[in-house]
Amino acid sequence: MKALRGLRYAIALTLLSLTVGCQTPDAPIGSTSLNSRYNDEQPALSGDGRWLAFVSNRNGRSEILVYDRRQKRFVQLPGLLVQDAIAQSPSLSLTGRYMTYLINNQGRADLALYDRAIGRSQILSGNYRSWIANPKISPNGRYIVFESARKGQWDIEVLDRGPEIELDIPEGSPVN
Repeated sequence: MKALRGLRYAIALTLLSLTVGCQTPDAPIGSTSLNSRYNDEQPALSGDGRWLAFVSNRNGRSEILVYDRRQKRFVQLPGLLVQDAIAQSPSLSLTGRYMTYLINNQGRADLALYDRAIGRSQILSGNYRSWIANPKISPNGRYIVFESARKGQWDIEVLDRGPEIELDIPEGSPVN
């Protein structure tokens, strides 16, 4: 009886490992578990505490993942990355609608903004000719601060996205 139970256990583990091995490359391995055996670093939490963004190598490449703490699952981020680019330093707005991050393609870091509501990224530092690091977005998504080496030393700069952007505010909140 013990041998039969052990055999069932071994078969169940084998089937589980085959199922995990057949997942799509866009879904993180162990897609419901936040903790893993992979390198997870540079965490950022949204202002409301629901969304967690971090850099991970779970899918065999360094990428930004976003985890919904309420539903305990990873979310898909269509349009986030350019192929063969390295993303790092994520920062989330209040409800996680906006995310700023650095994207390094061919040795130069660019400041990018991702809008989860429309599933699109845009480069904000296309004409910027200096090193940049550590972007952070304001809770409402209007302002982005980052470090810049434009003057030969590290300074802090503030980027105002303008009064016409759609602010990240909780649903049902009054707009000022």
